[in-house]
Amino acid sequence: MNLIERHHQRRIGIWLLICCFVLFSLVMLGGATRLTGSGLSMVEWEPVTGVIPPMSEARWMREFEAYRASPEYQKVNRGMSLDAFKVIYWFEFGHRLLARSLGLVFALPLAWFWWRGWIPGRLRWPLLGIFGLGALQGWMGWYMVQSGLVDIPRVSPYRLAAHLSLALIIFAFMFRLALGLLMPAEHRPHPMRRWTITLLAMTGLTIFVGAFVAGLRAGFVYNDFPLMAGQWIPDGFLGLAPLWRNFFENPATVQFMHRILALTTLALAIVAWWRQRSHSLDVGARRAFDILLTIVAAQAALGIATLMLYVPVVLGTLHQGLAVLVLGAVIAADYRVSHAPGDTPHSGRLAPAPA
Repeated sequence: MNLIERHHQRRIGIWLLICCFVLFSLVMLGGATRLTGSGLSMVEWEPVTGVIPPMSEARWMREFEAYRASPEYQKVNRGMSLDAFKVIYWFEFGHRLLARSLGLVFALPLAWFWWRGWIPGRLRWPLLGIFGLGALQGWMGWYMVQSGLVDIPRVSPYRLAAHLSLALIIFAFMFRLALGLLMPAEHRPHPMRRWTITLLAMTGLTIFVGAFVAGLRAGFVYNDFPLMAGQWIPDGFLGLAPLWRNFFENPATVQFMHRILALTTLALAIVAWWRQRSHSLDVGARRAFDILLTIVAAQAALGIATLMLYVPVVLGTLHQGLAVLVLGAVIAADYRVSHAPGDTPHSGRLAPAPA
């Protein structure tokens, strides 16, 4: 690869990191929108004209009247004032506007890089795939909102989990591509890869179950730790029939699973950090494990605090955002391990194994 191609790929990598940051902000804002009860305030999907907020009192009244016909107003917020409606409306409007902005931040540079011939053949299908997933995510967001506009004023936990999971899949693909472009290195197998792959699977599963915790509002029950209502296994743990429904629809089961998965992920991160000390890894790989353990420990502590304080909006939002950083840290550690020089004691890039 010549210097010009390297320069082009670096620019593409930086662009993908910018997209990752916007998506991270979108996940954070989505968490705040959910926790403030704002997600069902906009009852129509207007992909083009929806980027313009209400600019007159008449427009505000039209939006408010549409909301007053919704199940959420009728069953939860009856009697809400126009000023109170404006607060929740701005949260949802901001979330949708940022989602559309992410589409532009991705699509316009992609078109520019493609036109200039900067995108190598090996990246074209992956980038088009991410673009397609982004379009699907936009539809999934509205599909999720629709589930709360029919009879029950709450979005489907299944659709919420799908919406969040798809966002994190997009983040993972973009971040991994960015790492490969900004830190190109030859792929080499390493024993620590088993640990990072296991951590990646556990992180994804923990976040997926966490989405059901959010969708079922399971964080507002059993707010003690490590017990649940004074018990290790709460009453009604498997109280739904058939059995499989408990793992997706029973708040007691879902919160218990999320706790176990989160603590298991933390334990794996600690063991992986300890195990990597016995391998000859480069400084960057060691630093990646340090960062990974720090973020996972912070996320576990934040999750416990969020639960015990009855899910305040600020902590709940930070907990959702930090989940994205955990995912990014695992991906970074996996990349540094799988693209590290390996156990070659004669390489000057290697840090010696501690005694």
